[in-house]
Amino acid sequence: MWLRVTLTVVVLSLVSGAANAPDLLSEGSMGAALRFTAPILLAGLGALWAERSGVVNIGLEGMMIMGTWFGAFVGHQAGPLAGVLAGVAAGMSFGLALAVMALGFRIDQAVAGLALNLLAAGLARFLSSIFFDGIDGGSITQSPTVDALATVSLPGAQALLEPVASASIPIVSDVAQVTLGLVTDVSLLTLLVVALVPITWWVLFRTGLGLRIRACGEHPAAADSLGVSPAVHRTIALAVSGAMAGLAGAFLVTVASSVYREGQTGGRGFIGMATVVFGNWMVVPTAIGAFIFGFTDALRTRQEASVGALLLVAAVAFVIVAVVRGRHRSCRDAAGWGVASALLVSAFVLLPVVPPEFVSFAPHLTTLVVLALARPDLRAPAALGLPFRRGGSS
Repeated sequence: MWLRVTLTVVVLSLVSGAANAPDLLSEGSMGAALRFTAPILLAGLGALWAERSGVVNIGLEGMMIMGTWFGAFVGHQAGPLAGVLAGVAAGMSFGLALAVMALGFRIDQAVAGLALNLLAAGLARFLSSIFFDGIDGGSITQSPTVDALATVSLPGAQALLEPVASASIPIVSDVAQVTLGLVTDVSLLTLLVVALVPITWWVLFRTGLGLRIRACGEHPAAADSLGVSPAVHRTIALAVSGAMAGLAGAFLVTVASSVYREGQTGGRGFIGMATVVFGNWMVVPTAIGAFIFGFTDALRTRQEASVGALLLVAAVAFVIVAVVRGRHRSCRDAAGWGVASALLVSAFVLLPVVPPEFVSFAPHLTTLVVLALARPDLRAPAALGLPFRRGGSS
């Protein structure tokens, strides 16, 4: 894993120099990547909890919306920490609502999730018209300002790495810039998000509760025959899933921004679901996928040259895929990826300036590319999306 990370940084460093895009691996870009990654990662972890239990949580987007609104409302009144707790509670409430609809009333999981998304969007606007509209800094689509959470830095990192980062040494300076961006001025909530990755892995794959949840996602009838209630454990998983999504929403208003805005989630709930597919329903690969999306999304707010450099990065990735497919004697796939790589290189050479439309579409294009690069041996939980009835089949 560390070898792959090192090779990725080396490739990005070389591409940064070749494309004249120094912001690609700058300290600011890495800091922005952390802020953009955190809500996607939380949505991905929330989707992982739900889907490992056998439930497709389409309602993640709505749970994030509730997290943003209640995080901003309570955060403005009582401070950012209270806002974070309120966002978590709001997301968990919607997670439990999904459990009642999908598990209690046996409404189709996708339909129930979409209903919650629509309800959250309408409810947020309705509540904004009551509590935000007409007050200083607020409107029907925006909240007043919320105070930010405290940030921390690794002691001594700035003094040690800043001279190296500014020395313009190929690769070495870029590594120093990346490290500085990841360890300086990091929000306390970001540290919690990072900590939730090993915590989620440990609970789902090293505890009895996690084993029972995963059993309900693989074969709920067998779990039920051993005294494990699929309804109870799926409800627990959905409550955690909603809490994760609510925390993601609260992050958007206390760290990534300082206000609630309508449409602020920007489809991150659905992107989080895509990271789970990319990660083959495993924790660490899901986190890696979230960082890829977050990094690309962060570059959208930086220099356009950095987004253009992603064309070369994608071209290199396509060449690697073509080589791998060729080694597995899949000549047709290898040729297709090689052609795609050549087209990307041609686009980089022929386009002096990346069109603004591509800059704004880059995160969504990355979603499509990542899903296209997903491994062919993906294996979802066997009972994912299937309702369970005691005495019947899942």
